[in-house]
Amino acid sequence: MSAWEQNGYGVRVEWGPTGARRLAPHVACLVVVDVLSFTTAVSVAVEAGTTVYPYPWRDETAAAYADGLGARLAVGRTGTSADRPWSLSPAALRAAPVTPRLVLPSPNGSAIATTVGDVTTVVAGCLRNAAAVGHWLTESGYGAADRPVAVVPAGERWPDGSMRPALEDLLGAGAIVAAIHGAQLSPEAAAARAAVEAAGDLAAALRACASGQELIAYGFPDDVAIAAERDASDVVPVLAGGGFSAA
Repeated sequence: MSAWEQNGYGVRVEWGPTGARRLAPHVACLVVVDVLSFTTAVSVAVEAGTTVYPYPWRDETAAAYADGLGARLAVGRTGTSADRPWSLSPAALRAAPVTPRLVLPSPNGSAIATTVGDVTTVVAGCLRNAAAVGHWLTESGYGAADRPVAVVPAGERWPDGSMRPALEDLLGAGAIVAAIHGAQLSPEAAAARAAVEAAGDLAAALRACASGQELIAYGFPDDVAIAAERDASDVVPVLAGGGFSAA
């Protein structure tokens, strides 16, 4: 059904892996938004000079993939050590030594990037680089009727594996949409922009939302704080050759 592609609009918003797969063939660029924490982690790592390779699973195949690239493999948040300090935690990445290549598995944002990277241009967006991403999209001609862009909040996962719409990703998507100039927004994109405009204190919203509360309870309040650094970064990570690096 063509209505699901939001045809005719320069900026479109749809949720999760299924939405990304649905829109990717119909847009010139797709921005994946996974605020807590994949795309925030990408922004921190790329800012430091690392090329980040997304991978959908953290298993033995991820280790083999990293070995083939000559890259470090990020571990789970609680699995870091002196010789493996890289993880999905933006705070851990900020403190870790800079590595030229890093494989960063995640079941949400990373999985989306790997799924659609061979279909369209993919950008990693978050609150930290929302203005920079919006400016880059505008300057690159994305968002025009003939070069539409999809902004995809990745969402999180319920225990049964189904996608859980996540407030932090809606806010990240809305901040990026708000920074794209002169484009016709789909109703979905306009609603995302309205959500971030209505949210007020974004740092407070991230701390109080379900995903933020979960991370804080697990002992990672700094990850939530870093994710809330709106427009702190001017780096736009673009996927090329399998890895995210600065545009």
